[in-house]
Amino acid sequence: MRAVVSVRDVRTTPPPAKPLADPAVAALRRVVDDFAASSHAIGELMLEVAPTYLSDIEAWRCCVQIGEPIERELAARCYAMSGDRRALHGTVL
Repeated sequence: MRAVVSVRDVRTTPPPAKPLADPAVAALRRVVDDFAASSHAIGELMLEVAPTYLSDIEAWRCCVQIGEPIERELAARCYAMSGDRRALHGTVL
């Protein structure tokens, strides 16, 4: 018998990076970590609307139907699937 495993079971939010000595850089790092955590949560919600078996084009159509901003939502979906922050490159705060 095969078991069904969801992305949530496989991927989790990555742990924050080690603290830095410079307080300004540490504050910026916290902002980036907060952005990544919120994008991960949005990506998990997007996976409920557009599961992983859908292509990016089909996921794009789902975004259009529910009226969400397309680029950020697809980037968050990709980040939730991969756990790689490079998927968020180009998105704005």
